[in-house]
Formats: sequence, C-alpha cells, structure tokens
Amino acid sequence: MKLLDKAIKGHKYLVFLDFEGTQYSHEMIAIGAVLATLNRKGEIKRMKKGYKAFVLAKNKIGTFVENLTGINQALLDKEGISFAKAMKGLREYCGSAFLKCSFVTFGNHDMKILGQSFSYNLDTPKDVIAQIQHNYLDFSQFISTFTKDNHNNPYSLSNYCAHYFVSREGIEHDPLYDAINLAKLYDAFVKNQDIVLEDYLNNLNRMPHTPYPIKEVINRLTKGETVSAEDYKHITEEYLK
Repeated sequence: MKLLDKAIKGHKYLVFLDFEGTQYSHEMIAIGAVLATLNRKGEIKRMKKGYKAFVLAKNKIGTFVENLTGINQALLDKEGISFAKAMKGLREYCGSAFLKCSFVTFGNHDMKILGQSFSYNLDTPKDVIAQIQHNYLDFSQFISTFTKDNHNNPYSLSNYCAHYFVSREGIEHDPLYDAINLAKLYDAFVKNQDIVLEDYLNNLNRMPHTPYPIKEVINRLTKGETVSAEDYKHITEEYLK
C-alpha cells in the first residue's frame, strides 16, 4: 500500500514498540521491542527475537498501573535499569538498522512516555530519543482511517487483532507481547487488503460529516449499484428541493 509505505518513509526495517508507564508522571517502567525486516511487498519477512527491559522510574508507579501490568516497585528495584541504559539497550538491539527504520506504536501515549521519561533523565543520549521521535508511526491512528467499529470508533489492539484474524501471543500489558502482537497486526493488515477495502468502503459510508449527495452515491456503490454522472446530478437536485 502506497499510503503505508509513505507513512513508514519507505523504510524496510520496522521496530514495533510498547512502553508501560507510571500512573501520574508517565515515566517508563517497561519497554518491549521487536525489530522486523520487510520484503518487497511490505510484508514482514523476519522478526528478530525481542528486547524487553524493566525501567526504574523517579516517581511512584500507582496502584492502577500495578494491577494492570503486574509491575511494582519491588520488581523494578530487583530487575529495573535506568532509562538511559534502557534506551542504549534498544539502540544496541537494533544495531545498524536503528538509523534506517521506523518505530511503530499503537497509540500516541508511548511517545508521551518517551518524552516524559527523557525530561526526568537528561543524561540519556538525545540522538536516540530524536531518532525515535522523528521516525515514528502511530499505527492505531493509521489503521483507524480504514477500519473502525459500527459506531465509528477505533478498536483496541486486541479487537483489531480479532478483526484481522490475528492469533495473539502472551498476555495484554506485557510490553514485549504487545509489541509482538502489534507486529502481527501490521503484517495481517498488509496481507489482507480485501478486508481493508471492505472496511474502508463501510467507513466512508458512515462518515458523519459527508454531504448527503456524496454519501448517497457511496451508499449505492457500496451496495454494488451503478451510479452515473446523471444519477449524481439527480440525487443532488432532489436533495436541494
């Protein structure tokens, strides 16, 4: 898909990312990443074994996040590393692909976590943060252009996976598994353009601010009817009476 190729800036390497953050300060407490190589069709050709790290935050995690992720302060004290070390670890994990890849997340909250964490850890290499921010794609925003639920709302990651017949791995809110499942969803989106087309036709028909004549034409075309220029003119004339 040309639109998707443009969104990832023509890169053939993608790093699927998921961050878990504290409840109030939005600092990173865990990172999951999977590096994928694309083939000429834009499909995932291979995925590298993932990268995962727990990250020490400067502020309290929060009870809600603890219950959601299973990550608590005791775990971070035992296994956590600094944010700077986690970012250096990501850079090393990506290797030479780091400077020629796009970073893909599901939703924009991950970028908020990245920015907030950097503000608390200014010893972190700025070039690593800048590279991620400059080559970032929110796949949730991209895919929701084509696929939404019957109420015109975007799906969650798990529901998008179900919609595209993706078999999820692991548990939700484990950053590595969320990154893996995002990669699988991306691949399913690329490989199932028939689903994308059908979804987009329905999406166009449900757009709330589309003028009635255009919406009626789209509705008829979606049903398989033939609509001519004269039909379009007649629909508009009837609407204006």
